Order: sequence, then structure tokens, then C-alpha cells
Amino acid sequence: MTGSSDQPFIRRDVVLVNFLFSEETGSKRRPVLVLSSPEYHQGRQESVVAAVTSNTRRVLPGDLLMDDWEHAGLPLPSVVTGIIRTIKQGMIERKLGQVSDKDMANVEINLINTLGLKG
Repeated sequence: MTGSSDQPFIRRDVVLVNFLFSEETGSKRRPVLVLSSPEYHQGRQESVVAAVTSNTRRVLPGDLLMDDWEHAGLPLPSVVTGIIRTIKQGMIERKLGQVSDKDMANVEINLINTLGLKG
């Protein structure tokens, strides 16, 4: 199933996609968090996303255990991982919800630290 490219998905949306494994040996249908800005989306049919997992037993550097996972439309406690990809908008099946202000602020702090963007 492919998504509707005419439906705008925005930063902070949690959406369902067919997410490619890092080894590129297969894929899994999973939620992701849209990280990219409206400016990035202008003229592009892509979004930068972070994988989301319900495996809360192993939270690694760059990962965030969400406080408000239900608000994001997730059925279980979840982690926004440090696994970041660029995907085609058409890969998005549907919107599940949106992360809270608090969780998004913490995701942004993790991105700054993970990518070494702060001096």
C-alpha cells in the first residue's frame, strides 16, 4: 500500500511506513517520526524520518523513550530511535498521531547531540 502524496505530512507527525532495514535486506511496516521542516518539503516529495520502536528494553544513545506515546497515536510505550532515513512521501501509509511538545523538544536535543551540531 502506498500513501497519498497529496496529503501533507508535517514535522512532528508520527506516520506508518514500510521502513527499510539498515542492512537493506528487507523491510518492516513501522511507525516513524517526521523530522524535516516545511521548508525542506518545498519542491521535494521526500521526508526525513526517525524510526520508532516499541522495544523499550534497550534505549541506546540517540534514542528517546517517549513520555506521551499515546498522544502520538502509538499502541504501546515507544522509543524514537537514532535511526534516521530519507523516504519518499508516497511510502507513507497514514498518519497515526503527533508527538507532544515535550517529546519533540527532547528529540531535537538528541539530534543535536547525536549529529554533533552543537559546539
